[in-house]
Amino acid sequence: MENTEGQKLKEELFNDKKTGWEGMSEEIRSAVFKFADEYMDYLNSSKTEKEIVKTSKDIFIKNGFVDLNEKQDLKAGDRVFLVNRDRTIFSAIIGQESLENGIRMIAAHGDSPRIDLKPNPLYEDSGLGLFKTHYYGGIKKYQWTNIPLSMHGTFVKSNGEKIEITMGEKEEDPIFTISDLLPHLAAQQMDRKLKEGVQGEELNIVAGSIPFEDEKVSEAIKLNILKLLNDTYGIKEIDFTSSEIEFVPAFKAKSLGFDRSMVAGYGQDDKVCCYTALRGILDIGTPKNTAVCVLTDKEEIGFCGVTGMESKTFEYFITELLNKADQNRPNALEKVFHNSKVISADVDGAFDPSFPSSFDKTNSCFIGKGPTIVKYTGSRGKSGASEAPAEFVAEVRGIFEKNSVVYQSSELGKVDLGGGGTIAVVLANRGMSVIDCGVPVLSMHSPYEITSKFDVYQAYKAYEAFYKG
Repeated sequence: MENTEGQKLKEELFNDKKTGWEGMSEEIRSAVFKFADEYMDYLNSSKTEKEIVKTSKDIFIKNGFVDLNEKQDLKAGDRVFLVNRDRTIFSAIIGQESLENGIRMIAAHGDSPRIDLKPNPLYEDSGLGLFKTHYYGGIKKYQWTNIPLSMHGTFVKSNGEKIEITMGEKEEDPIFTISDLLPHLAAQQMDRKLKEGVQGEELNIVAGSIPFEDEKVSEAIKLNILKLLNDTYGIKEIDFTSSEIEFVPAFKAKSLGFDRSMVAGYGQDDKVCCYTALRGILDIGTPKNTAVCVLTDKEEIGFCGVTGMESKTFEYFITELLNKADQNRPNALEKVFHNSKVISADVDGAFDPSFPSSFDKTNSCFIGKGPTIVKYTGSRGKSGASEAPAEFVAEVRGIFEKNSVVYQSSELGKVDLGGGGTIAVVLANRGMSVIDCGVPVLSMHSPYEITSKFDVYQAYKAYEAFYKG
């Protein structure tokens, strides 16, 4: 039966948000699942911001990128990268047009919420060796108790020697955990507000319990732990002073659901956008405008620090591109920024049907309906937001639609419930046209986040199309 006039009009005018799995060909489905497998491998080998940089650098090198410091001059088609203190990596493919005509950039962040050690972490109490911690980023602290944790990081001795440690990822490795109070004795704890159910100073990591065999020695459990570290790595207690030790979930990223349609894994905020942005730049050939991929650090604590997006190292990278392309002159950097188009590739909170009252359903993003365009972030009255002009939103839409990218648009939750920010504001402050666009995530900032394999694949296609322009 032929559709009525109203049905035809509705089909033409409504923004129908169908799931991307409907009507999918077997060829595309196979590509989606293959890409997801590769993404999960990336997640499992890259749980910290330094590991993201190391893994990504290896991928860039395998795909013809070379260290910018090794290049004396640049021409169209050249592929280069620059690493900032092992925690941020900038990469570029030099375009056909002058850099002053602007770059096309996608920037994601490799840091995720986690548990860090304090400067003087190791102590002994009541038959246990414990680590004092300081959590990093926005977490629900109760979610981090009684789960397997792995230890990742670096000790740097005063002579400059670096010692890398990863423990808890291999099957034969020991793991660590943070204990919680048993429910039988938790009456007072259960009366706390949820956000105070476990407090920051209670996030102590259990590190050992066997004492060193010497009756004349106090703190024998602490001593035994230090001896084990010293025997294996040559570490003394003072070396914690110049260390960066992170504890992250020891879970592996895995397929989720009977249909294996989703990915469950730690750190998908924002490593999912790191991987898709990275993959998107690899196969674009020589673009019209220089394509730049940035995997940055410190987003979860405000973009600050020498490896965050506020660092002047970004300006240094672009200036070096100008210098080596023989295009630098007064105000060239400012012109590059003024004419640039940028996607701030960061995830958004997907609508959760178990907690519908926290979302405006008509303005939420949904699992399985593609990456989401977020015109503005911020809190409540758009505080701290970078709002993309409608003209730029339309330009990005046009690129996606021309390349058959499935996408949606959204904002984060109900207006007065909270909010969040991304590096978009930092880039906009430099004069760049910027919009947020990323993958919807369930259980964001938890130890085990959830994404749709379809959305991950479509984010890759979206970013690839944007680089090309």
